[in-house]
Amino acid sequence: MFTGLVQNMVAVQSLETRDHGKRLVLSVGEWPGNATVGESICVNGCCLTVVDIAHGELSFDVVAQTLQHTTIGEMRIGDMVNVERAMRADSLVGGHFVQGHVDTTAKILEVDRANGQWRTRIESPSEIDHFLHERGSVAVDGVSLTIATKSEGWFEVALIPETLARTTLALRLQGARVNVEADSMAKAVAAEVARQMQRLGISSHSMQKTL
Repeated sequence: MFTGLVQNMVAVQSLETRDHGKRLVLSVGEWPGNATVGESICVNGCCLTVVDIAHGELSFDVVAQTLQHTTIGEMRIGDMVNVERAMRADSLVGGHFVQGHVDTTAKILEVDRANGQWRTRIESPSEIDHFLHERGSVAVDGVSLTIATKSEGWFEVALIPETLARTTLALRLQGARVNVEADSMAKAVAAEVARQMQRLGISSHSMQKTL
């Protein structure tokens, strides 16, 4: 579990094909100092397990399922990525609960920097669209953000200078693809409502007509 508060930006050292998928190596320098093999690190919103530590580098094995549902397979040497260690039970949760289970990738449709603002519009694929709402939480490339505007097929986030300085989102311009994870609490509520509707024999179509 993570908070979506990025702790560092680091560079991709290599991404090599292996029998299981790919081996991702990040050049992290002295960060985070006391990392251990087996711990979880959130890399651009994706929870990965450290499999090797050597000479300022962290290595991760990335399986086909992860490559299929995230942007990790598209990374190139030198690309900057957001990283965050798993949260502690006694730590502050300054963002929101981020599982590191990317729901989908999405394209950045527009970046508006008019009037001193930075607003990024991102497509909202059908599989997550119903989980997103204005002032709700969303993780984009592992960054905890608040949805500023929501419309059919897209949502917008307003990025403050601190976020732009400490994450890779300033590098994500129109046409780029990002990892998106909807709020886990919204998904849990939706799943429970669906279970109760099924138990009571209520169809989603009937519910929509009632509302």
